[in-house]
Amino acid sequence: MIDFSIPDGPSFQLDPTSVLDIGGCVVAGVDIAPKRAIPDDGDLRIDHSLEGFLFTCGPEHIRHPEPVEGEDGRFYPLHGSASANAAVVKSLETGATGAECVAAIPVKTANGGDMLIERRWTLEAATGELTLADTVINRSDRALPIMMMYHINFGAKHFDDGVRLESASLPEGALPWRFGEGDHGIFCVPAAGSEGGWSTTRLGPIAALGGRSFVLSVDTATLPYLQIWRNQEAPAHILGIEPVSHRWTSRRKLAEAGELEPVAPGGSKRFSLKIRFE
Repeated sequence: MIDFSIPDGPSFQLDPTSVLDIGGCVVAGVDIAPKRAIPDDGDLRIDHSLEGFLFTCGPEHIRHPEPVEGEDGRFYPLHGSASANAAVVKSLETGATGAECVAAIPVKTANGGDMLIERRWTLEAATGELTLADTVINRSDRALPIMMMYHINFGAKHFDDGVRLESASLPEGALPWRFGEGDHGIFCVPAAGSEGGWSTTRLGPIAALGGRSFVLSVDTATLPYLQIWRNQEAPAHILGIEPVSHRWTSRRKLAEAGELEPVAPGGSKRFSLKIRFE
């Protein structure tokens, strides 16, 4: 793991063995990542990723397995092909103003393509704000769709009944973190953007983190949907906040609606989000 932190702010553990995603996330001395309190899907690469604070789903498929178009008997893997691909770290710099890590992650996709994720993490010392900027490039010899989802996962054992979700994207404006009924809950809604095209979601206050709240800002230009889920069916105890490129439906329906837009060889899409605790 690569320690990515500032003296008085949060500490993030970047995982170069898997997309340079975030393993641990320590705030006020507490690692808020769920660790093994996760649902077991039987996919070791996904289990490893789900343990951490943020993992990347894509770049050619998101959500659960579906058939590969035009190929009988073949399926896209759970959450796409990115997870468990090693990152080539290009640079890592730290200083008085913060930290920056730049990497490239080549991914061979389930539909026979080649994608490159150019990833840049920055952490500002003054604000403690973490920014992720991804450029996904289609290096294949044919046009292919690019899909991305960012799973931001919390160990819900750290939550009490005062923790709430707040966002203009929610029809109600706010929800208790134990939304829905029973041990499960999930929904996907359009991300409501501000004038600048960014959507903000707040989770908190979290007493275990000294009363701090988690704040997520997402560029809705390429991440226009917000998916949120929870699972308290033992041994799972997790809440996930997930900005995503496509609404929650099958690939077939997305294609029929013209929402599975192919990206030409050499073309790219850029995705960005920001995280802070305040």
